[in-house]
Amino acid sequence: MGCGRTSDAQPIPEAKTAAAAVSPAPAAKGESCLGLADKGVFSDLDDKVQLALPAKLAPERVTARVDDSHHLLVLSIDGYPRKAYPLGGSAALQVGKLSLALRPGDRAELQPLLAEARMTSGSARDHDKDGIPDPLDLLIGAKKTVINADAYTEKAQGYIVMKYPGGDVDRSMGVCTDVIIRSVRNAGLDLQKELHEDILARRSAFPMIRKGKGADANIDHRRVGTLLPYFKKHWEQHSARLDDPDDPLRPGDIILMDTFPSRSGPDHIGIISDTVGDSGLPLVINNWTNGTVTAEMDLLTFVPVLYRFRLPA
Repeated sequence: MGCGRTSDAQPIPEAKTAAAAVSPAPAAKGESCLGLADKGVFSDLDDKVQLALPAKLAPERVTARVDDSHHLLVLSIDGYPRKAYPLGGSAALQVGKLSLALRPGDRAELQPLLAEARMTSGSARDHDKDGIPDPLDLLIGAKKTVINADAYTEKAQGYIVMKYPGGDVDRSMGVCTDVIIRSVRNAGLDLQKELHEDILARRSAFPMIRKGKGADANIDHRRVGTLLPYFKKHWEQHSARLDDPDDPLRPGDIILMDTFPSRSGPDHIGIISDTVGDSGLPLVINNWTNGTVTAEMDLLTFVPVLYRFRLPA
């Protein structure tokens, strides 16, 4: 797959830079895009997506899995999938008895990190069957939403009738929840359908839906408060602390935030990025408010995180 240039979209507020699990943009000698056959949203943007590995990554933290059926290699850091590489390239890398056919930039990145003792084979949990583990697929989808740079508009905030399942507002616009919906859909999960069915099955778990009003597949999945009971039931819940050494932030984690402390509960949602801000904390992929576009923003120093969830790997 060919690789194009990265997005010109600028974060608002200005993007700053994250901790152990994340890093700055890839070095210039690396490949300009992931080059994967990714099933999911915005396929026209696949050749613009790249992910960063942490700077000065210790090789002993790295494991890798070769998925022959999908012709890719998945690299994990501390057991968590962080990046996937296509196989079948022109640059050979010998790892013990295993020979990997990589792209030149991928070979340069992987050569100091891989060891035969830390290599396995097989496939991972993967809803859309493209070989990319679900939490990594979600992160890739989130990066595509940044490149797409949909605008937070008055129209996007309103009630919009859409098809079911697989419904979405026009890709030129969106609110904070649309970033999540699109990113999760890139992993093969339809939040519109999943949440709608969950409400029908567990109506009492969703008290925010007023009495006398039934589940509404046009809007329920686009509300932060309505998503919370679903995530609590069906996703892994992790520490909301930003500095928990036993449960660090991982790229692709979904966080629910409180932008109005005077009000009860979360009112904003975003995704932990693989890049870092000047604050030393991960950037957050989100669409902030009316007048912004989806971007990576340095929010964690001033916006409290109430909940953090992860799509199981």
